[in-house]
Amino acid sequence: MVERCAFLFPGQGAYLPGALGRLAADEPLVAETLRELDAVAVRLGRAAPSRLLLDERAPALEELVRKAPADLHVALFAAEMALFRLLTERHHLTPDVLLGHSFGELVALTAAGALDLADGLALVAARDDAFAAQPPPPGGMVALELSAARTAALLAGLGEWGVSVAADNSPRQCVVSGPAEGLERVRWKAEAVGIRATALPVPYAFHHRLLAAVAGEFTRRAAALHASPTRHLLHSAILGRRVDDGDAVAELVSAHLVRPTRFTDAVRLLHAEGVEVFVECGPRGVLSDLVAATVPGVRALAPLRRRTSGPELTDELHSLTIHQFVPPPQPLPPPHPPRTTPTPSLDTAPSPDTAHDDSPTHDEVVSVLRALYAAALGYPPEVLTADADLEADLGVDSIKQTELFAQAVTRFGRALPTEGTRLTSHTTLDALAELLPTLPPRHSSAPGTGARP
Repeated sequence: MVERCAFLFPGQGAYLPGALGRLAADEPLVAETLRELDAVAVRLGRAAPSRLLLDERAPALEELVRKAPADLHVALFAAEMALFRLLTERHHLTPDVLLGHSFGELVALTAAGALDLADGLALVAARDDAFAAQPPPPGGMVALELSAARTAALLAGLGEWGVSVAADNSPRQCVVSGPAEGLERVRWKAEAVGIRATALPVPYAFHHRLLAAVAGEFTRRAAALHASPTRHLLHSAILGRRVDDGDAVAELVSAHLVRPTRFTDAVRLLHAEGVEVFVECGPRGVLSDLVAATVPGVRALAPLRRRTSGPELTDELHSLTIHQFVPPPQPLPPPHPPRTTPTPSLDTAPSPDTAHDDSPTHDEVVSVLRALYAAALGYPPEVLTADADLEADLGVDSIKQTELFAQAVTRFGRALPTEGTRLTSHTTLDALAELLPTLPPRHSSAPGTGARP
């Protein structure tokens, strides 16, 4: 029996420098799509997206968010559409339904056939032009390890009426949005009661009423683009229903910046309707991880979780018919490999006269980190080399990096870094292994145990 399949289109966090470099070298369709979109981007007064998607030395996500958000958005659109075309035209995968997340809903509109490739990119450009024409007040977003329902109750209890749920991502993760001052109070109070809160690198309060003027301008500019009936079934996590005609497209555009993304509800609904396979059409694997957390047991494939070649992609897609995409969690090995003599763990600071004999070696710490990260991410351990960049090479976003490092810190009996320490400045297992032994023991009275990615 053929299982029903949903294609997922991720939002702003799905950028990976040079994500398509190896694929474009092997797959003419990817190179052709990039050439076509480069030409459209230049006509729209934008930078060619191929410069960010083919060169692994291209700027990182946070730099683009700060300095060139329009370039980032064009690159996201190009990466997702290139992969969509490759999956459907080259590998002949036919999705039963498309589902986008935040910015990804605009890409999903194009993939569904509501807009052609040029008009789809023009829609992305119109969104950025609307921000330029109607600059919104400053704001931001914070991710919380909490359900949307409990988050709404928390906000009500705190009296933070200016902050609202912007994205319901999974049963244990949501994002709130609002003015910077209110967000900082929510973040501080959440952490005070043991809820992990992470400020996201965005300049505005997306999916919030603060963007109402921008949304109106975006709607006006998008009206010049002609929307056609969709060729693929499209479900909107923002509207909470299917989008299949011009009126629905116009409604989605007008709601895109101000209404919350109910991704958890959308995934559960599609699963209830028979979808058992979710394929992410974008770099990294953010949405696949959220799907796995929402409906455990489904198949969730992220073909571009890391930079991959054409043959590697073909091999991964072949797994669609022979085994689950996401392997079941494996038991973790003990913190240190077996020894012939007893050895203290990192949770107790060694005395000066024994440190040189009994402290775990750097290689041993790397080995434990590799096993822990591989089990949590579903990667083969050999992929997690000591010098592999967690974000650029493996597609592990800053929130996930913080979660995994927190597990490692607990495992070794250490306390998290001080507030000023940026974990994502330690981007390899080698660097994290250097950092771990410098952290204070878990029961130390040293102040400041929170971490911001």
